[in-house]
Amino acid sequence: MGISLAEETFLTDEFLRQLIDVGEVDILIGVPTHNNAKTIEPVIQAIQVGILKCFPRERAVIINVDGGSRDGTSELFAGASISDFQHASKFQTLRTLHSISTQYPNGPEAGAALRTILAAAELLRARACVVMSPDSTTVEPDWIQRLTLPIYKENFDLVTPMYRRHKFEGLLMRNLLYPMTRAVYGCGLREPYAAEFAMSDRLAADFLATDTWSNDLGRTGPEMCVTTRAITGNFRLCQSFLGTKVPVEGASTDLVAAMRRTVGVLFSSLDDNFQLWSTTNGSHPVPTFGSPAQVSLEPVSVDRKRLREMFASGVSELQPVFRSILSSSTLTELQRIAAAEDGEAQYTAKLWARTVYEFAASYHKSVINRDHIIQALVPLYRGRTLTFIAENENASAEQIESSVECECVEFEGLKPYLLELWNGGK
Repeated sequence: MGISLAEETFLTDEFLRQLIDVGEVDILIGVPTHNNAKTIEPVIQAIQVGILKCFPRERAVIINVDGGSRDGTSELFAGASISDFQHASKFQTLRTLHSISTQYPNGPEAGAALRTILAAAELLRARACVVMSPDSTTVEPDWIQRLTLPIYKENFDLVTPMYRRHKFEGLLMRNLLYPMTRAVYGCGLREPYAAEFAMSDRLAADFLATDTWSNDLGRTGPEMCVTTRAITGNFRLCQSFLGTKVPVEGASTDLVAAMRRTVGVLFSSLDDNFQLWSTTNGSHPVPTFGSPAQVSLEPVSVDRKRLREMFASGVSELQPVFRSILSSSTLTELQRIAAAEDGEAQYTAKLWARTVYEFAASYHKSVINRDHIIQALVPLYRGRTLTFIAENENASAEQIESSVECECVEFEGLKPYLLELWNGGK
């Protein structure tokens, strides 16, 4: 097993010894953690049963990459015994299922965790590398099969998930990431930012060799970097329906951080890939495995008053910033909406697409600090969210899908406007 100097510099000696003891594998499943003691055990159990059930003949390893947990997460991972499930079930693996862990320095960082997982996958010559979120409380054993088989059997390079969510959850994905990725790159990937995904050895090695790890966006949003690399690098993408996805109780709702690791990465990717996306017309669906990902319609509490206040105050307080980013006509329209009585003015999908493209072009030109541009988009996103919720309060699953499709059409239709802005207009 060859080990490069670059890999030696960030993989600890103890972790390298563990990898050498494992030897080559077919499937590697990485679980990046940081203080996930409340949820880690059922996730590991589901992974173990998934391997026992679906891949009894394959050589597999589960790797926990921890960012310095202080709540016993690593100990709970180490204590999850596969033998307990073998005795309690009819499933038997014909090979040893390895389970190892390591801790990387300097606190939790998504980029460091993913880099460690991919380096381990390359060293062990894994054909498929699966990344699983440690806080997916609804994870099922079959998720492992649904993520792995398209790579293992169908030669895809990236498998992203599709989930069944409540109609008012995952709105950043529905209202921005999916429509813009589809419009700009022509790729109809429903979850371009994924907490669970799988990569082929080809894509993993390619991504590992990039300079992603040396910049802030790569350190905080490597998942979105993987997606844009796969789309622009001519890799084979597909998506697989996993099942229900629910938010973790008490999980962070830092929208600015979420925007940085998703929208920031997407905007940044446009610089390096202009020749590709500027000549891409229309969009194409991505091969999909499994059932349709219909939304659920159970009641959910949304504080609309708070959303509206945050939108209106943002428009008012950030006017100097918006004048640097937005066209005068867009800003005037946003001011009108923010000043209107509740429900009187709507932040339409067309205006929202126009807003996002003006932000993307301003990000490209660095009209102000790029991180400030991302932060300034947050209150406007809240305004669009408020309208989306109002428009779809009584909508069926089919109507929600239609609403999202209309938004995508608006983004696609306004792509020439983005090109105009990119080439100097405002």
